[in-house]
Amino acid sequence: LQLHHSGRYRCRGWGIPVGPLWTESELVTVTVHRVPVSGVSLWVQPPGGQVALGDRLVLSCSVAMGIGPLSFTWHRGSLGALLGTGPNLELRYIGDNDSGHYHCWASNRDSMAESVPLNVTVL
Repeated sequence: LQLHHSGRYRCRGWGIPVGPLWTESELVTVTVHRVPVSGVSLWVQPPGGQVALGDRLVLSCSVAMGIGPLSFTWHRGSLGALLGTGPNLELRYIGDNDSGHYHCWASNRDSMAESVPLNVTVL
């Protein structure tokens, strides 16, 4: 099913045993919804979330379930300022202030889900 399959439907058939007439069912409404986003998870490179000062950090966000189009936002810490959008976040030159808990939100316009925070430590 696709979202555009939502609508009103009926069946129509030959009216046997009533006779040689067409008969129709009552109209029924079918509404197709997106599958809610769930199972949002993070991956980090380098593994373990420990990165040396000045090195590169790449975070990737994925969903186990959810029908798109999917959008992603990236946040750090409890204030959650927006760091970026898209399934990947790349920090090219890690600084002292880049340590913290990172998380992403995934959305398909009908639902949103948040990943478990991932701790990044700058060495």
